[in-house]
Amino acid sequence: MPGVSYRYEQRDPWAPSALVARFVINLVGVFVAEAIVPGFRIGDWQSLVAGAAILAIVNILLKPLATFFSFCLIILTFGLFVLVINTALLAATAWVAGQLHLEFSIDGFWSAFFSALIISIVSLISSTFVHGTVRRIT
Repeated sequence: MPGVSYRYEQRDPWAPSALVARFVINLVGVFVAEAIVPGFRIGDWQSLVAGAAILAIVNILLKPLATFFSFCLIILTFGLFVLVINTALLAATAWVAGQLHLEFSIDGFWSAFFSALIISIVSLISSTFVHGTVRRIT
């Protein structure tokens, strides 16, 4: 159409709707990982919701620091070290949940690794649909 142009805008990642969407994506990822990975157990839906919230807080607070301090390892391993960071953050989430007496537990490194891998895959797939660019007609 003559005279019509499209402008692409990136969505604000800190908007309330984006935060809720990321929480729901994490919640679905944790649910799927618990269903697939042996050794990753969540007792009830309250523990699922609280565990996803704790994971979101841990990711907001610790993931930037862990990524910054392990930047060289991430580059050296072509990004695969991010899986180790995600594993450690999920283990930290399980530890915090245990301190709060929630039924959210991980049996060992490999359970945490595969759970973090599944959560990352679900998050990646879901985020492409939720956090894209917005096309506006001007």
